[in-house]
Amino acid sequence: MAVEHGQRISDGVAGLARDPVVAIEDLTHRYGERAALAGVTLRIDRGEIFGLLGPNGGGKTTLFKILATLLVPTGGQVTIYGHDLAREASHIRRHLGVVFQHPSLDPKLTAAENLHHHGHLYGMRGRELRERAHALLERLGLAERAADRVETLSGGLQRRVEVAKALIHRPEVLLLDEPSTGLDPGARRDFIHHLGQLRSDEGVSVLLTTHILDEAERCDRLGILHSGKLVALGTPGELKTKVGGDVVVIHAHDAFSLRARIRERFGVDPQLVDGNLRVETPRGHEFARAVADAFGDTVEGVAFGRPTLEDVFIHLTGRRLWGENGR
Repeated sequence: MAVEHGQRISDGVAGLARDPVVAIEDLTHRYGERAALAGVTLRIDRGEIFGLLGPNGGGKTTLFKILATLLVPTGGQVTIYGHDLAREASHIRRHLGVVFQHPSLDPKLTAAENLHHHGHLYGMRGRELRERAHALLERLGLAERAADRVETLSGGLQRRVEVAKALIHRPEVLLLDEPSTGLDPGARRDFIHHLGQLRSDEGVSVLLTTHILDEAERCDRLGILHSGKLVALGTPGELKTKVGGDVVVIHAHDAFSLRARIRERFGVDPQLVDGNLRVETPRGHEFARAVADAFGDTVEGVAFGRPTLEDVFIHLTGRRLWGENGR
């Protein structure tokens, strides 16, 4: 089905409201003997901000490149609005907005000029392009900086220009690879806030890759990737329920020996993660106090709290998003 410029890829597709925007089925990709993706299956719904959370090397970038039509998968299928990515990549490409991890702006051009030049690549000209660029810069809080060279803008503002550029041709799916890497926490919160506004105003569906927990918390749903496999899928709240109660972290002189003593005394088997002991248990404050009372000569410190997304990752994989492997 041919689609003219300005026509949306969803136009004329029957039953679209019941279908996912992006459907990924049993997706695999190998680099030689190494499996970067191993049977990933997930869907992204219309108007959803979906996050892929995982450490570097977990498969996020490979999946991103496949969705951005930059990499042909070894196996499986990807469809966007029912169109097969393997057979209709050039057709789909016009309806994707892509923001890469590394900057793709021309620093010597102004924010507005970057948008105009990108619009030319999609056949946009004249009044249509000027009005669209102005609307995006306004919506992203950049109107007063439209005439400033990109090199004079802060990192957070540059990322907003990147998003505006990616949206110039009115894509229905926005792909962002580690979009807030290098931003301070305040700029990161602002960036995610603007993504939410764009979702509401533009009706765009968003997929972003991230290893930043604060960013992941603000997604509607998350898929957690580890060693090329999708190990969990759900809202941030749903994923946290996978952890059994509170999380107690115990710092000790000899964590390995203390692990055996805790197992014998309390009947629980702590995980050893980055040299510390970790226990999931209801009423964590009571368990923390009991451990401190029983093994005060060995324990250096005990902390407890409600589970975070990193706790979910540790629960599922036995290791942290960052740091040495757990055992």
